[in-house]
Amino acid sequence: MSYYFARTLASSHDAAIERVKTALADRGFGVLTSIDVAATMKNKLGVEFRPYTILGACNPHFAWRALQEEDKIGALLPCNVIVTETKPGSVEIAAVDPVVSMASVANPRLAELAGTVRTTLVDAINSA
Repeated sequence: MSYYFARTLASSHDAAIERVKTALADRGFGVLTSIDVAATMKNKLGVEFRPYTILGACNPHFAWRALQEEDKIGALLPCNVIVTETKPGSVEIAAVDPVVSMASVANPRLAELAGTVRTTLVDAINSA
């Protein structure tokens, strides 16, 4: 079982980020963090890396429900979505599979919620 799901689209990196943010927002997710991995690697290690951005996405309604089920579930939040340029004009969008990431928590109600989050994230990624 893969720990993520992904799709590739013809787009610039920056345009893809905006498309993903819009698709997430349309489904109740906000982007709490945005990490420019290429800039971080350049600044901290002096190495070049392809355009690669990690978006920390959170749907407050889903997060609230998860926190009601498991107090420490915040250790597995938010849902990370990456946008990375695979070649000029081609971008891969990938998101963590919440069902897989929550599998270590033995709580059937949380597993059900993770399935709902997965469906919503897949829909967002596919529509971006």
